Formats: sequence, C-alpha cells, structure tokens
Amino acid sequence: MAAHRRSRQRPVGGTTARAAATVVLAGAATAAGFDGAGHAAPQPAPARAQADVDRLHREAEVATEKYNGAEEEAESARQRLRGLQDETARAQTRLNKARETLGTVAAAQYRTGGLDPVLRLMLSDDPDACLDGVALAERSGSRHHAELGRVRAQLREIEKLRGAARVEAKTLTARRAERERHKRTITEKLASARRALSRMPPQERARITGDTDRAARSAGGREAAAPPQAPNARAAQAVAYAHQKLGSPYVWGATGPDAFDCSGLVLAAYRSAGVSLPRTTYAQINAGRKVSRSELLPGDLVFFYSGISHVGLYVGDGRMIHAPNPSAPVRVAPVDQMPFAGATRVV
Repeated sequence: MAAHRRSRQRPVGGTTARAAATVVLAGAATAAGFDGAGHAAPQPAPARAQADVDRLHREAEVATEKYNGAEEEAESARQRLRGLQDETARAQTRLNKARETLGTVAAAQYRTGGLDPVLRLMLSDDPDACLDGVALAERSGSRHHAELGRVRAQLREIEKLRGAARVEAKTLTARRAERERHKRTITEKLASARRALSRMPPQERARITGDTDRAARSAGGREAAAPPQAPNARAAQAVAYAHQKLGSPYVWGATGPDAFDCSGLVLAAYRSAGVSLPRTTYAQINAGRKVSRSELLPGDLVFFYSGISHVGLYVGDGRMIHAPNPSAPVRVAPVDQMPFAGATRVV
C-alpha cells in the first residue's frame, strides 16, 4: 500500500511542479512581454501623442486664421457690393429724371410739328414772331443735346457700377467658398485632435486640457486685481481685460465676450480699450511698431510659428495670456512655450 501510495504521490508532485513551473513561466512571459498586450490596442507614447495633438491643433489654427481672413474679406466684399448697389440705384434715379426731361423736350418738338425753321419763316405771316420762335427752338435744341449727353453719361456710369458690382459678387462667392474650405479643414483637424486626445492616458490628457491646472488659473485670477505695469492706459486696459477672461473657452472664429480664438482674444482686449485691430494674426503683426523680444512690455502682441499662426498678449515676467486651442481655455503661459516669431506694440 505504501508503495502504491508513493507511486500515486509522484505523479501528483510532478503535476504540482509542472503547474508551478507553468505559473512561473506565465508570470515571466507576462513580465517580459507586458507591452505585448498593448499591441492589441496600441497607445502612443505620451510625448508622441502630445506632439500629434499639438500638430493637429496648429494646423487647425492655421486654417482658423485663414477662415477669419476669408470671412473678413467676404464682409468687405459684401459692404462694397451694398455700396455699389446703392450708388447704382441713385444713378438710376438720376437717369430716370434725365429721361423725363428729355421726353418733355421731345414732346414739345412734336407739338410744333417739327418743321424746318427756314420753311416756317417763309410761310409765316409774322416773320418777327417766327424769328423769335426759331431762336427758342435753337435754344431748346441745345438743351435737348445737353440732356442727351447727360443721359449717355449716366448710362455709362450705371453700366460701370453694374460691372463693378458683378466683380464684387464674384469675389464674395469666392471668399465664401474659401471660408467653407477652411471650415472643413478646421473641423477635420479638430476631430483628429480629439481622437488623439482620447487615446492618451487620463493624466496626460488632463495635463494638456488644463483640468489639473486650476491652481495656475486661480493664481492668474488673483493677478487680475493687480496686473503688471503697462506703458499706457490703453495697454493696461487690454491686459486687464485678458486677465478677466482667464478660463474662457477657445472657439474658433470667436471674438468674445465669452469665447475666443487666439487673434479674437487680443482683438477683443484692445477693443475694450478703444483700439481697433485687424482680425487675423497675419494682419495684426503689422498693426503697430515691431519690438524685439528683449523690449517686450505688458500689452504687446507676441506671435509664434513661422507662419504667424498664433498670437498672445504679453503680460510681463516672460508670460502671456492666450487662447491656446479647443482643448484648453484662455490661460497664462510662458512666452518661450512656442517658437517665437515676433512682437508688435500697437499703442
């Protein structure tokens, strides 16, 4: 029996050893190939994922500024077209009056029978009266020719205005089509950025979107009570306005008061100070006097990337307030966070 039991124990021991070895090997395989589980559902490395998100947001911002430019040009074309239409209507009124005058002269000539003045003189019983009538007819003829000249000039003016209006209508159509193309690009890039964000680990995603940056935003809010010294009252007002908008969402094409894109924020900030700025980053960089990075003062506009696709409002101490992208609210950030392209002092 003992031998029998021993013979049964050996298989049991062997099974246990094999099971233990299997567990150890499985654990080793798991430890050695932990990333192997990630191959089934790959997640990009945080640095690469953030680079992808940043790139997509930059591309969307470039398209946003082009959209803003196309919208601005479309509005200008609309205004020019309305002006041409109004001027055409006024010219048409003048033409109608000239035609009425011309019709009155023509009717008067018709009533006189349209006889040749010499023939009327020969047939007249009162030559003196006839001569007076001839002189009147000649004066009427002169007025008739003058009215004809005015009508011709007004017809040419109206045709010129209508031609200009046709050009502006085509420009408006082209700008609207351009705007819609940029809108599609923005939508596609932002959708891709959202998908890239969704694949990131929660902590990395929160860091990019600013969900863990409440303390920094609170500190920025406290600074609103005592903003850095600006060179003049208008620059100080622009800086104060930007501080008040910390935490506001980024919305492409928006210029406030509750949401902004990057150029919309600085436009609104200076609008609050009574200063009118162009709509796009490309135009804003030429809206004032260029200053070097070492000369920056609060209220200066700071621009980034080689395509001048992003702008912020300098607030002092090497920092700016800007509207980063749809994944992050208006916030304070270091100026050296992005490739510096230039700065402008508008007041």
